[in-house]
Amino acid sequence: MPDKWIREEAHKGMIRPFFEGNIRPHTMSYGLSSYGYDFTLAEEFRIFKGTEPLDPKDTRPSDFEDYSGTECTIAPHGFILGRTIEVFSIPRDILAICFGKSSYARSGIVLHIPPLEPEWRGHITLMIANLAPVPAIVYSGEGIGQAIFLSTDSPCEISYADKKGKYQDSSGIVHTK
Repeated sequence: MPDKWIREEAHKGMIRPFFEGNIRPHTMSYGLSSYGYDFTLAEEFRIFKGTEPLDPKDTRPSDFEDYSGTECTIAPHGFILGRTIEVFSIPRDILAICFGKSSYARSGIVLHIPPLEPEWRGHITLMIANLAPVPAIVYSGEGIGQAIFLSTDSPCEISYADKKGKYQDSSGIVHTK
């Protein structure tokens, strides 16, 4: 999707707040790009501190420590949960695929971000992993990943909202529900 379309949809409420240009003053860039949008990391983190096996069907919030700050250090081979500053409201005829930024990847930091399905709304909860054998830092208020928007010729038959998806209207960092 060209930046003109993204800009128009963002002004209709698809991305809030929306950063018009690709902003880079001494930061990891963020905002509108040619065919996507570089989203930013909020100051809210959940740092994994657990010692028991993790069960994706039954996560324990007690395995995580809340942390807030302008940067967050991830332990070697560890991970944290974060979220975007932006709230997304994906139109019924759009799917967004998200990727981590290459500058972070070159430092051993990877993101897992599920696709943003048609009519999904909320903050994106991010799993941020440090694959390096040393601590690594991520920065809030700066770019962490990019959403690429794919358009269809017609709206989907069953959207995330229609399915009453469990992560609809996510606010803050959301664990498994």
